[in-house]
Amino acid sequence: MNAPIRDFVERYAAGGISRLHMPGHKGRGPLGCEAIDITEVAGADALYEAAGIIAESEANAAALFGTQRTLYATEGSSQCIRAMLYLALTHAPKRAARPVALAGRNAHRAFLTAAALCDFDVDWLWPEADVASPCACTITPEGLARALDAMPDPPFCVYVTSPDYLGGTLDVEALAGVCHARSIPLLVDNAHGAYLKFLPERAHPMELDADMCCDSAHKTLPVLTGGAYLHIHRGADSAFAEGAKRSLALFGSTSPSYLILQSLDRANIELAGDFPPRLADCRARVDALKAQLATRGFEILSSDPMKLTLHTDGSCAAAALRANRAEPEFVDREHVVLMFSPSNDPEDFVRVERALAAPFPFIPASAPRFPPPPRAMTIREAMFAPDEIIPVDRALNRVCASPTAACPPAVAIAVPGERVTKEVMDALLRNDIHEFAVVQDR
Repeated sequence: MNAPIRDFVERYAAGGISRLHMPGHKGRGPLGCEAIDITEVAGADALYEAAGIIAESEANAAALFGTQRTLYATEGSSQCIRAMLYLALTHAPKRAARPVALAGRNAHRAFLTAAALCDFDVDWLWPEADVASPCACTITPEGLARALDAMPDPPFCVYVTSPDYLGGTLDVEALAGVCHARSIPLLVDNAHGAYLKFLPERAHPMELDADMCCDSAHKTLPVLTGGAYLHIHRGADSAFAEGAKRSLALFGSTSPSYLILQSLDRANIELAGDFPPRLADCRARVDALKAQLATRGFEILSSDPMKLTLHTDGSCAAAALRANRAEPEFVDREHVVLMFSPSNDPEDFVRVERALAAPFPFIPASAPRFPPPPRAMTIREAMFAPDEIIPVDRALNRVCASPTAACPPAVAIAVPGERVTKEVMDALLRNDIHEFAVVQDR
């Protein structure tokens, strides 16, 4: 497999060309990457009107992932989330009622900004089981079917997050079956799971019949921060594939990073080469580490293969890791999440073993459930309204103006447009959120 973007940029950098174009560093500077940081010069193609080297590289990625179409993004999964929601919305059957998406409540903040920008409503799928972390949102096929059948009109899409931040995964294939039986597209935020395609088992949403998904390539693949994919399933509506570039352009910068594009392009060679066996080796190391920590008394939560999620005193575990020069991906009161990839050195595993000699005593507590807050206005109305920041203890009955969660993506304590209840206030304070954006009273 070739890397046409990288090859072009390297030739350009070596060509001694006078750069009478952007960027202003002119290929020179202290970072060392300036020579290959270019813009859309002749021959470099254009990301949102790709017909040359970018189109060729994206076709390589589509072949690797087995999709109808795979498109590059340089602004992370956030850009792809907005694009695929826009695609699903604009190609849905026209109805008299306002458009509605049915979504897992642990949706990323980018989902809510898409709701505001595209002006659609959301019916929420709340966790079906008690969970200890706001990151998790259990959704079963049976629960999804009940929710869909209870809606007066079909949603324009169902949207779920899998894997979630703790590494929990949903039965995407079964969820897709429920959706497709009702002619509803399934969209998956797979930001943490780009590598799943390169496991021996079927695990990636494109293998499990989701219609569209986003991958943050930079999270688990050898790609620079910001590199992402928007995938369109082979069996999905062809209109999604045809409109995908325009949709990404709607939410993306007109100056996409060629450093990130080269990184996505160069990754294709690695993914087509030795990445799968290296991934298998890393998986074995992670499994061995999990087994070792389990023998020491740690509670290891079920997760996707490249995550190690400990149910423990998060602060103490994180301090021990940092004392051994190991930085975790995520920490809360009861969890520490470590993310691995084939690029991790063996010494990284040794440091974790050394840091986590014994469990850290703590008192686990499930996140209390509370009734869904009442909706006072649309997400768009709330996010576009004048707002003010007030102490949480003064927020009762006010209308939330900004997405509020313990971390993104997590089960949102309050969503723009919802009215603040006593239960919402208690949940905010329990998560150490003491100030809150509300719509100004008129």
